[in-house]
Amino acid sequence: MTSAVPPKLSELLSGLAVRLPSQDPAIRGVVFDSRRVRPGDLYVGLPGTKSHGGAFASAARAAGAVALLTDAEGARLAGDVPLPVAVADDPRTAMAFASCRFYDHPARGLTSFGVTGTNGKSTTVLMLASALDGAGRRVGSIGTLGFLLGGEPLHLDRTTITTPESPDLQSMLAMMRDGGADTMAMEVSSHALALRRVTGIQFDVVGFTNLGRDHLEFHHTIADYFAAKAQLFTPEYARRAVINGDDEAGVRLLEQATRLDLPAVSVGFGPDCVYRVAEWHPEGTGSGFTLVHPAGTLTAAICLPGDYNVRNAATALAMIDQAGLDMSAALPGLARAVIPGRMQPVELTTPDGRGAPRVYVDFAHTPQAVASALGALNHLALTSARVIAVLGAGGDRDPDKRESMGRAAVEGADVVVVTDDNPRSEDPAAIRSRVLAGARSAVAQARPGSRTARVECLDGGERRSAIGLALRLARQGDAVAILGKGHERTQQLADRTIDFDDVGVVREKWAEIIAGGHHEDA
Repeated sequence: MTSAVPPKLSELLSGLAVRLPSQDPAIRGVVFDSRRVRPGDLYVGLPGTKSHGGAFASAARAAGAVALLTDAEGARLAGDVPLPVAVADDPRTAMAFASCRFYDHPARGLTSFGVTGTNGKSTTVLMLASALDGAGRRVGSIGTLGFLLGGEPLHLDRTTITTPESPDLQSMLAMMRDGGADTMAMEVSSHALALRRVTGIQFDVVGFTNLGRDHLEFHHTIADYFAAKAQLFTPEYARRAVINGDDEAGVRLLEQATRLDLPAVSVGFGPDCVYRVAEWHPEGTGSGFTLVHPAGTLTAAICLPGDYNVRNAATALAMIDQAGLDMSAALPGLARAVIPGRMQPVELTTPDGRGAPRVYVDFAHTPQAVASALGALNHLALTSARVIAVLGAGGDRDPDKRESMGRAAVEGADVVVVTDDNPRSEDPAAIRSRVLAGARSAVAQARPGSRTARVECLDGGERRSAIGLALRLARQGDAVAILGKGHERTQQLADRTIDFDDVGVVREKWAEIIAGGHHEDA
């Protein structure tokens, strides 16, 4: 809290669609989890998929909550718990505004960037952070890869999701502001928009990377998924927008921005894009490119391969420009941006010095991302080299993308090893069978004699064994892509969560192969 005098409940909720109680206690915190309540807190009882937070009002009161914010059903469930109860038509929206007010609107003191899209959010945000840090800004970043200030982790009690719930988010932003940040870049997930986590923030510039198939276990349809993301491209959430003009959904967002009088520009490879990638090429294991923009042309480099990463970098530069900051000053920091688990190379050696396969770990977990990652490796590959893909699909997530992921792998790889991702509550073998079915169907339907018709599709079993199999199959110069988990350091099984780091397992299995002195050829 920024003030020595805690605000009253009525101050946090004034002007909202909320029925206020007669009591008006001072509030020392806003909390939506009854287990995290401290004395003086406003407890927010939210409706959930399995239970309603109002049912935990008694526990919150026992922990020291001085007021309850909830909806009519939550108030009913709270019963006669001796707490002042504020009843909201939409408690999530009320919680978001209350959190903004409690922390004195910390985003208003920062140059703010928000990025959404199916793939590339994390990469674009960390490119923004690295580029602006190199230009002398003090940057806070929020997203899947962590919560950072000036490149250092923020340690606080928080939700571990891409875009935190509004009380945690506003607390982080306040910590960044109070820690000297002048800039903020964050991922804005479709869940965050649908669940009003970023309500109360108007970003200086928002960016859109692309729209693919993901999170349909939550949104149910692609139309709903798009509609959730489209909320970010409205004057409520944005002052300006940078949108992928090569993406069909991006074209629709540009049209929406025009209707809403939201200043928006396109970025991409297309000839009509305002920020246009005129040329790009592999540069070592990274990429170089030329960006044509309204004020001229600049040449940039990044550590990552692939045209999609070039587009992510171009998006970051365009967002910087649209914020009124110097793109040229940002180029050195952009060139240094290393993104954990995003086409991350794993260096391997052999005792005889002949060379080892090139191994990359990537977070690709959608059909679109799998195709992009493997396409990047094919672009870098030697004529005689093969691409070997290791991938699976997550359990308790959109099941209908599994076959498409298998087909995307076949279209980009010479050998496909199907394995487990995070099975969660589902049977791992059943998940693998659907990915394999899609892969083998693509091979069967391929033109006879084509590369696709010769792709080998293998059930690699559990993930550690599958990674070992791929490395044994790989020859010198081959590229091995370990896809799906990227930066993650755990694997979620039905009955437990175990430590699992793809990078570490690659090194472990390669050491075993070297010690055993044998290598298989596919």
